[in-house]
Amino acid sequence: MDIAYKRILLKLSGEALAGERKNGIDAKTLGKICDKVKEIVDMGVQVSIVVGGGNFWRGRYGHEMERTTSDYMGMLATTINGLALQDALEAREIFTRLQTAIEMREIAEPYIKRKATKHLEKGRVVIFACGTGNPYFSTDTGAALRAAETDSEVILLAKTIDGVYSADPKEDKNAIKYDEISYLDILNKDLKVMDSTATSLCRDNNIPLVVFGIDDPENIVRIIKGERIGTIVR
Repeated sequence: MDIAYKRILLKLSGEALAGERKNGIDAKTLGKICDKVKEIVDMGVQVSIVVGGGNFWRGRYGHEMERTTSDYMGMLATTINGLALQDALEAREIFTRLQTAIEMREIAEPYIKRKATKHLEKGRVVIFACGTGNPYFSTDTGAALRAAETDSEVILLAKTIDGVYSADPKEDKNAIKYDEISYLDILNKDLKVMDSTATSLCRDNNIPLVVFGIDDPENIVRIIKGERIGTIVR
């Protein structure tokens, strides 16, 4: 079967794993996503995943907490999600490795680029947790960085909306959906696709981005098959 991409990085938000619960992890939602990851792995795609932690921790709750402490708590939340993804994928007989940017040797490998690349070449799904390992950087930036380091051909950015719009379509009924847009336009128009650091990193390294709705996990497979889904950012 012809595939559009040989090596991809899938960026999942923590909220994507929560489903309709809005927090925590919904086993049914997690299972549906992992079913589609297994499908593309079986097609021969090398897959890495960066996962957020917003289903467990987001922000500083009233800005009463020091930013660095809050960010580290968010990194720990991404590790919880990473372990859940690893367990669900291995239940589907997919070999995985969980790598963290902060060392937690008892539960995961420390992030090492060469190891990550070797795992991908062997057909293992590599899950990256803890973002970049640094406060003040989002998991979007972590995704852009890991995609660049592992020579991923594309980042698949899973969202709760089905692409990039001129405004929030949930608030503005006249918002226009873009089929394709440049990174420079996203920065100039201040569109909230990724944070500006992540957007600039993708732009500087010529990594294309496909923004799509994760409400239907089948979209992951459609993109790999070459269908135009969501918005392409170049």
